[in-house]
Amino acid sequence: MRLRHIPGGRAFLAAHPSHILLDPPAHRGGWRSLFGNDRPLHLEVGMGKGQFVMGMARQNPEVNHLGMERADSVAVRALQRLLAEPLPNVRLVVGCATGLEVAFGEGEVDRLYLNFSDPWPKKAHAKRRLTHVDFLDRYRKVLAPGAELHFKTDNRGLFEFSLAHLSQHGWRFETVSLDLHAAEPEDNVRTEYEEAFAAEGHPIYRLVARPV
Repeated sequence: MRLRHIPGGRAFLAAHPSHILLDPPAHRGGWRSLFGNDRPLHLEVGMGKGQFVMGMARQNPEVNHLGMERADSVAVRALQRLLAEPLPNVRLVVGCATGLEVAFGEGEVDRLYLNFSDPWPKKAHAKRRLTHVDFLDRYRKVLAPGAELHFKTDNRGLFEFSLAHLSQHGWRFETVSLDLHAAEPEDNVRTEYEEAFAAEGHPIYRLVARPV
């Protein structure tokens, strides 16, 4: 899907440094200081327009939540949502999964969310999938001991690929669901994509895994 360019988007993001961070490596090892506490730090990579990260923040006020998005045009929409409903336990970040190791210190993240990531269906693009072993190695470095990876998708091929890569590279599954909404947990926070795909009748796949 082509992203619509928003004129002045970067300047808009830069005008709100207390809500969104444009230079993630500058905060490496000190993300909790932005929140003024030492609570657990949960990160969503690919937050889209921010519905999930804000929903999780409302549901879990005792956790610090970071929403990361690589596209300025999408981050603008998330920032607008946060400005309309300021939440003290949410910060937004412009960045991507390839830069996690330079943006976060070793063991700095207590939970990582990947929601409806690009499936990159062509075999030649497999290394771009966010559950490819190259990314799993990055996650392992920034996740704290015992931390969890939460992954949701509507794409069965990507889900099967993810199950295989995680199991082959030293991750233990805590939960695997082939139809999350068949018995949807009360604490499930839906993303924008999740709502759209569910409305079209697509099953939602979900897993929770830990590196061991």
